[in-house]
Amino acid sequence: MISKLLLSPALVPDYFKMLQPSLPEFCKMSTVFVYGTLKKGQPNHHHMMDETKRKGVYCGTGRTNQKYPLVIAGKYNIPFLLNLPGTGHEIDGEIYLVDDQLLQFLDEFEGCPEVYQRRPVEVHVLEWEEKASTLGVKPDVGGMLTCFLYNATTYEQDWLKLPYYNNYDPFRNHDQPKYVLREAR
Repeated sequence: MISKLLLSPALVPDYFKMLQPSLPEFCKMSTVFVYGTLKKGQPNHHHMMDETKRKGVYCGTGRTNQKYPLVIAGKYNIPFLLNLPGTGHEIDGEIYLVDDQLLQFLDEFEGCPEVYQRRPVEVHVLEWEEKASTLGVKPDVGGMLTCFLYNATTYEQDWLKLPYYNNYDPFRNHDQPKYVLREAR
């Protein structure tokens, strides 16, 4: 089941309201696992933390419970996680708690459902931020958490011949093709 919660101001302790005055703006929340350009230090991470219209909270790091092929493809060297569970590697990434507005933005940003599809997957939590538990989300006793993940079911067959990665970071991993920023439209 996807981790979702409704927060009521009455349920939030006063001290937490002082630390996070915008918390009541969080409504319905979902956990999302990101493995590519939306991670910290990557070119599109700012979308995860843009609080002008939407809310995202970094929860920690994790690794998919199943193996997937993560390839870098296309003219912009975009990371694609192919929907072939059991093939490839367990994928390292980051876990975020996002509101419905950010989830809708991510659907549009990821070209869902044409380019990527959003699916629930089991993620083994590696590191966890306590503030996420304060918001009512935490891994189960076995360290697992169900998160949405964006993956591709349609792709060029030649992509299956590309190298499979367990982590995306072209800025620090010199074996990966460099991400090409798209021009503003």
